[in-house]
Amino acid sequence: MRHARDPHRNLKVALVTGANRGVGLEVCRQLAAAGTRVVLTGRDPVAVNGAAAALRARNLDVSSAVMDVTDQDSIRSCARQVLEQFARVDILVNNAAVLIDEDRKLLALPLAHFRATFEANVFGAIAVAQAFVPAMIERRSGSIVNVSSGAGQLSSMGTYAPAYSISKAALNAFTIQLAAATLGTGVIVNCVDPGWVRTRMGGPNAPASVEEGADTIVWLALRPSAGPTGKFFSHRRVIDW
Repeated sequence: MRHARDPHRNLKVALVTGANRGVGLEVCRQLAAAGTRVVLTGRDPVAVNGAAAALRARNLDVSSAVMDVTDQDSIRSCARQVLEQFARVDILVNNAAVLIDEDRKLLALPLAHFRATFEANVFGAIAVAQAFVPAMIERRSGSIVNVSSGAGQLSSMGTYAPAYSISKAALNAFTIQLAAATLGTGVIVNCVDPGWVRTRMGGPNAPASVEEGADTIVWLALRPSAGPTGKFFSHRRVIDW
């Protein structure tokens, strides 16, 4: 198998979902720059391969794999490919997400839009974790970072983007559950509010750059097994749920 002959096989391997652009792409860049082998994933083969190639052109160790987090078969296929190539995943960043009907009010929002949002933002993260975290537990080492949002913060939630905000609150709850399920195994699980970032989702008027948005995600991803778990972070500090 390829990993048995790989001189870099002892480097940590990170897998990032929804990573062909925006914050996810920058997370891949920063992780690779820190000496991590990165698997950049997304559902569009052309976009994923192109993004990975652009990072490799900068002498960064980045591979690509197609994975649609709303498709169980796609997740299983990606897991087989990654484990065959690298034997393990040490870091999992659940970044893939959608923002649907941002400006429509709660009571006017079609139920189908809630379902589509939860499929990507919540069930996708759960399914990907089910595919990769058990092996982390067996190795007694791993870091999972769920990319959440201040919109999902119950302590300050308002009327903004109902489906998205509720889905991110659910992702936070999943983070707490997964952290409890892995407590004492050497696996840490946290979530991050990257802030309002200048991406296709955030728009050109957002105050934070992608570099700033990715910073805390990467910082948490690289924490040792003795690091924090079951917490919600922003700007490298714990925040309220």
